[in-house]
Amino acid sequence: MISFIRVDDRIVHGQIVERWAKEYPCDGIIAVNDKAANTPILTQAYLNATGKKVFVWTIETFLNKLDLILESPKSYFLITKNAEDMAELLVNHKIGTSNLKRVVIGPCSQREGTTFVGKNQFLTQQEADACQKISEAGFRVDFALLEETAIGEWAKFKAKFGY
Repeated sequence: MISFIRVDDRIVHGQIVERWAKEYPCDGIIAVNDKAANTPILTQAYLNATGKKVFVWTIETFLNKLDLILESPKSYFLITKNAEDMAELLVNHKIGTSNLKRVVIGPCSQREGTTFVGKNQFLTQQEADACQKISEAGFRVDFALLEETAIGEWAKFKAKFGY
């Protein structure tokens, strides 16, 4: 089963993953990112980033293993590097669980063409469009580096992106 859904441009890192695991217990982490899954040095870095079992998969691999994940008695974090990949999974492939309707947006680095949302949280218009799609699909989209530093739901920020 999936116990926590997060977008984090660092994908997997020990401190935050361990921190979120206290809020949402998990047996492992599933990082879904085509580039990372196809780059051995990135994959290795993520596999060694935490004491948890880590899988680094392409979107296609994740979709092929989805039934096994959802039926597993073990719980996993689902993490993507960007909101577009998360929208691909949750909206385009209609992945959802009856017990989990929250997506937490973590760090999204400042880049050219981004708009400030909160500390260490900047979105492109495409990422904002993905957040809107996720929200329209019935998920609550929260912006939080950590649970106790959450800055609000998508509804608070969407006007910055024309919604």
